[in-house]
Amino acid sequence: MHALDDPGVAPAPWYRHRWPWLLMLGPAWVLAGGSAAGYLAFSRPDAMVVDDYYSQGKAINQDLRRERVAQARAIAVELRLDRRGRRLLARVTAGGQPLAGLLHVQLLHPTQPDKDLRFDVPTGPDGAAALPAGALEATRWGVQVEGAARDWRLAGTWVKPGETPLLRLGAE
Repeated sequence: MHALDDPGVAPAPWYRHRWPWLLMLGPAWVLAGGSAAGYLAFSRPDAMVVDDYYSQGKAINQDLRRERVAQARAIAVELRLDRRGRRLLARVTAGGQPLAGLLHVQLLHPTQPDKDLRFDVPTGPDGAAALPAGALEATRWGVQVEGAARDWRLAGTWVKPGETPLLRLGAE
């Protein structure tokens, strides 16, 4: 005989049954997931949004001019990791001849600007330079190389580690 069939037996309170708890489990998971997603959305800034898009557009045109200067001067940059993977070795040429001077090198993380690396590296008479690269994350890095006067610029992408051990920018 069941408790509902016997008028002398009081039914158990609702919280003693499992079905209300199982029915509340789905909405509870949705609330927890939504709260976590909301926290992540509001606690991390969106690095892809640009406040002044007009200035960014003008800067893109300047970058294209600098890339055309690099192409006209036949500037080429070759980057590779050393055997231990702790240094980036660079070699710069203009028209096939070594280019000495100061380089502005930027390694740009694809999603986290706080991990971007910037180097000002002098090249020797042979156009060679070395940059520290010991703690690079395995990702697709944007690479920008500029001359000392920032009158030319070469840009490309480089996957670290190992997929592309060598990166050539420009024409040689």
